Amino acid sequence: MVSYMQVEGLTKSFGDLVLFENISFGIAEGQRIGLIAKNGSGKTTLLNIIAGKEGYDAGNIIFRRDLRVGYLEQDPQYPEELTVLEACFHSNNGIVQLIKEYERCMETEGHPGMEELLVKMEHEKAWDYERKAKQILSQLKIRNFEQQIKHLSGGQLKRVALANVLITEPDLLFLDEPTNHLDLDMTEWLEEYLRRTNISLLMVTHDRYFLDRVCTEIVEIDNRQIYQYKGNYSYYLEKRQERIDSTNAEIARANNLYRTELDWMRRMPQARGHKARYREEAFYELEKVAKQRFNNDNVKLEVKASYIGSKIFEADHLYKSYGDLKILEDFSYIFARYEKMGIVGNNGTGKSTFIKILMGEVEPDKGVIDVGETVKFGYYSQDGLQFDEQMKVIDVVQDIAEVIELGNGKRLTASQFLQHFLFTPETQHSYVYKLSGGERRRLYLCTVLMRNPNFLVLDEPTNDLDIITLNVLEEYLMNFKGCVIVVSHDRYFMDKVVDHLLVFNGQADIRDFPGNYSDYRDWKEAKAQKEKDAEKPKEEKTARVRENDKRKLTYKERLELQQIEKDLEEWEQEKSDIEAALCTGTLSSDELTVKSKRIAELVDLIDEKTMRWLELSEIEG
Repeated sequence: MVSYMQVEGLTKSFGDLVLFENISFGIAEGQRIGLIAKNGSGKTTLLNIIAGKEGYDAGNIIFRRDLRVGYLEQDPQYPEELTVLEACFHSNNGIVQLIKEYERCMETEGHPGMEELLVKMEHEKAWDYERKAKQILSQLKIRNFEQQIKHLSGGQLKRVALANVLITEPDLLFLDEPTNHLDLDMTEWLEEYLRRTNISLLMVTHDRYFLDRVCTEIVEIDNRQIYQYKGNYSYYLEKRQERIDSTNAEIARANNLYRTELDWMRRMPQARGHKARYREEAFYELEKVAKQRFNNDNVKLEVKASYIGSKIFEADHLYKSYGDLKILEDFSYIFARYEKMGIVGNNGTGKSTFIKILMGEVEPDKGVIDVGETVKFGYYSQDGLQFDEQMKVIDVVQDIAEVIELGNGKRLTASQFLQHFLFTPETQHSYVYKLSGGERRRLYLCTVLMRNPNFLVLDEPTNDLDIITLNVLEEYLMNFKGCVIVVSHDRYFMDKVVDHLLVFNGQADIRDFPGNYSDYRDWKEAKAQKEKDAEKPKEEKTARVRENDKRKLTYKERLELQQIEKDLEEWEQEKSDIEAALCTGTLSSDELTVKSKRIAELVDLIDEKTMRWLELSEIEG
């Protein structure tokens, strides 16, 4: 395989915090690698370093020459006044820079270097850039190209950024949490797109189905080191457990030998001969292994939920709309005790608005919600992440409670509780502003759960959480003695946690589905197949009629076909003549301007008429 990129001996630290040390790995043509690590271990930092957006302490990063690279950042930013289409030209990718160089040349007197630029534009297919941008944006359900960036939702902005990196058809693509803020349809579209292309990938994602279906290799950062697994996410889980078991066995063996050698060291405090000094040096190496504490993050959290009565909440004939957009229309529902509901639907169908109505943050247009007296909500919202940046992590939690009741007489201190959510003692005494985005999410989750709620409402809780934390949260929710509503695009998470789904189809069309997300997806696919099969007899009948009596071209269509063939021949010849003239270097600046504009017009005309020619030719048969 052709090597695209090689990382050699890379080290990165922030003060005393070493993220990774002397790590090496490579990416070859066709490889699709998932990068996995706990939050705060440097996943995003590593991507930023490789993409040239951040420095590093030591090591080398080597790219193959002329490699086309794309990078989708976790939180893409664009100037707010730009339109969607303008944002696709607000990029440092090679084609955009070439287009800008061409435009500068056109505005410069004498057009210096125009001949060379035109050859490059043709080679890079830069004339088609805007058309490709519109095509991919449309596939991503962004069709208002003149809409300003400041009016886009988080999901729409992510899709614009995704279009921006896909337009250039990169050889190597870096993706940082690509499924965050994408609805399920878009996640599955991206999954399929990446699987059928030959793009090489290095990506960070918490979406385990996405990892399983797209990646062919997993790279894990653990304890500052790199571990590589040649397989998908399921294979990685199996092999990682084998590594953990092997390491634990090694530590156990070292501990047994360490006790024997420690006794020898204590009995031999005097000067030693050469053989004894060798044994002493071996003892210190053995001590390092024996004192390892391999953290496999296999934690289990059980927080006592407050008592919840039989009456939870009742929604009675709710209505809510914003102009022509209907969210709820005559919606009624009685929530049952210990119910675990998942809410799914495309962005903009009203999922978060429904949650806010339930929480009393948004008033319905009509109807009432009656909440039981014993209900104690724990609300994790998308925009609730607000902390005093100068506070220490432990102080944030202790301000809520010094001790957390677990039930059965058990309790945890604030520090012990934080350790269940993978905050080490060192991190607990660090300031909030030093936390990564994922660590802040984890801290926010802690502050919600530690208040002993009996009804959890979680709006996109999985965004920015690492896989290890997700496992802890899933285990907690599966054993939670209370009610749960989860809005999430994480299919794996929904499968493990919820009993049934409320499906938001848009315009107040809300359906209750009895099962998890995979059940729902299977049902949708079976329904679509059934509908397709039902149409087949009709299609076959039409096909037979056409086979015996094909539709002929009308006289007008035959003339049109002949004219298109003539036009295409003339336009192709004109295009070839212009390309030859542009390469001679003998044209004046005015002639260059006219001919470069004409070649762009010809490309559009040829594309448009070729499609019509194909359509008519198919009828002609």
